[in-house]
Amino acid sequence: MWAEKPQLVEPAILISLLLLVLAIALSFWFAARLMKPIRELMPTVDSEGHLEFRSTKVAVKTPEELKAVTIAIDQIAEKQRRDEAARRKLERVRSEFLANVSHELRTPIFAVQGFIETLLDGAVDDPAVNRDFLRRARGQAERLNNLLNDLIDISRIESGEMRMSFRMFDIHPFLRDFTNEMRPMALAKTMDLEFKSKVQPKDEVSVYADKERLKQVLINLVDNAIKYSESGSLIRIELLEGEPTTRELTVRVVDQGIGIAPEHLPRLFERFYRVDKGRARSSPGGTGLGLAIVKHITEAHHGTISVRSELGHGSTFQFTLRKEPF
Repeated sequence: MWAEKPQLVEPAILISLLLLVLAIALSFWFAARLMKPIRELMPTVDSEGHLEFRSTKVAVKTPEELKAVTIAIDQIAEKQRRDEAARRKLERVRSEFLANVSHELRTPIFAVQGFIETLLDGAVDDPAVNRDFLRRARGQAERLNNLLNDLIDISRIESGEMRMSFRMFDIHPFLRDFTNEMRPMALAKTMDLEFKSKVQPKDEVSVYADKERLKQVLINLVDNAIKYSESGSLIRIELLEGEPTTRELTVRVVDQGIGIAPEHLPRLFERFYRVDKGRARSSPGGTGLGLAIVKHITEAHHGTISVRSELGHGSTFQFTLRKEPF
């Protein structure tokens, strides 16, 4: 047939070639359109070996086939950024923690070393100073022991190794007994310590808690209240109902002490955080970890802790306890 119509051969070949060229051009165009967003999705590696994703927000012209992939990679990139920020924060916190621990350990160790060296240099034969130096060395050794115990406690709490023994018990006799136990410490500083319940009925109110850890929280709070209160002050342990919509009780430790400046309140429960010199009048037994431990134990009880304070008018620390198992 083509032999009979040679005039049709050349146009047919030309059309075929044009169609082939058009098909190749369209293929390259579609490939380029597909590869451009894929290249934009590819991560790079920075000098530290971390992946860096380019912006992967879904563009209007992105092919439908790649939109789901783009969204998924965007989520991966965001997670990587959060993980990297968390890692850097953890490294910073660890570095600060080690620096604080080193400082806190160095102080009593150097003090004990100084006392011993002074005694060995001849002061041991001077009855006017030898017993005083030994008492000071013992006090620093006790401070060192308290610091190590608190470090062990906070490490066990944060790692989840500290086991809590939760059970239901009546909070009223527990707080009354604790108040009677701590009152001699307050009386020794010519202060008074009392317990007051504002919860009805007063005969039995059960909470779900670990008695030993709850006692540890109260010892820290009452001990601080005694340290930072003046002679003749009254310290109260109060029990109140929590929010009406919750099954909680609130325990308060209220003092009439020197108070805390507002700028210190947000960071008061941080490890080793120190307030101003005016408040640091305590004996050298403090470790700077007590309130951090209090916060961890309270959170382990599914509770919250807060503080209100005014300079010259005392402080109120309060935390919540659950009235039913969690």
